[in-house]
Amino acid sequence: MARTVRFHEHGGPDVLRLEDVEVGEPGPGELLIRVDAIGLNRAEVLFRSGHYIESAKEFPARLGAEAAGVVEAVGAGVTGFAAGQPVSVVPAFSMNDYAVYAERAIVPASAVVHRPDGLGAVEGAAVWMPYLTAYGALVEVGGMRAGDTVVLTAASSSVGLAAIRIAQRVGAVPIATTRTTAKRDALLEAGAAEVIVTEEEDVVERVLGLTRGRGAEFVFDAIAGPGVVDLAKAVAPGGTLFLYGALSGKLTPYPGFDLGMPALNMRTFTLFETTTDPQRLRRAEAFVASGLRTGAFRPAVDRTFGLEEIAEAHRYMEAGAQVGKIVVTVDH
Repeated sequence: MARTVRFHEHGGPDVLRLEDVEVGEPGPGELLIRVDAIGLNRAEVLFRSGHYIESAKEFPARLGAEAAGVVEAVGAGVTGFAAGQPVSVVPAFSMNDYAVYAERAIVPASAVVHRPDGLGAVEGAAVWMPYLTAYGALVEVGGMRAGDTVVLTAASSSVGLAAIRIAQRVGAVPIATTRTTAKRDALLEAGAAEVIVTEEEDVVERVLGLTRGRGAEFVFDAIAGPGVVDLAKAVAPGGTLFLYGALSGKLTPYPGFDLGMPALNMRTFTLFETTTDPQRLRRAEAFVASGLRTGAFRPAVDRTFGLEEIAEAHRYMEAGAQVGKIVVTVDH
């Protein structure tokens, strides 16, 4: 039996329950992981509340797609992993099929990466989703390179902070946006070349000013909704507006026709484009591991909670005050 977070109905953080659940043994293609730390993602808040891109198929339902721990058992047909190895689990599966909010969890081996030497469990639960998301969109799909400008909305999120460091590493220029001045200094410290405070400044005007009227080669947006119309105005001809989140909760228009049909690329992006493609995941893992070794990349952990504090951790995430990743630790 393992303490496991489940919910028996959709709702707020208070629906989360810590219950003893039978774990079982890993099947073909699976690993049994002792979970030491869990990385929280907004997708889990949406899944819990019934507003995610997929719904819970049955109750009680489970949560979690990102964690760090140690391999305890290896299923049939799995190669490259052995009991005792430190690993991280990356989001690459439906939470209807697997989940990691638990003391021990069975996960597909295809969703597990080796944890680099010197990377602890908390850091190992905080680093992969942000960096794989930003790398997958901006580098793998977008081909971001030296001299490009990238505008990052919700830049104080773990993905936004990872995107800043990835842009720096390839020689691009990261411009961060944030709603108020509260997080401005933290974003500059993280490496943003410029910070635009959206409650006080015009994003389009600032971006065009900073790029001598050209616009940004990339806009990496976690908000979506009506704001994409203004963001599209800040995209350089032939540039790309990536939508990787929908924090606004509002309908998202396509602005191309209203803006006179500019040479605008606009596409959605999810982490699964990277993590469910073995070759892309291999390249992404190598890129991130290299950055961790050199110190160019580092996990951004805002705060940790214990597993028994999971409801409080979800409330903290919903409040939106964090800069970086929220991690839940598991005592054994």
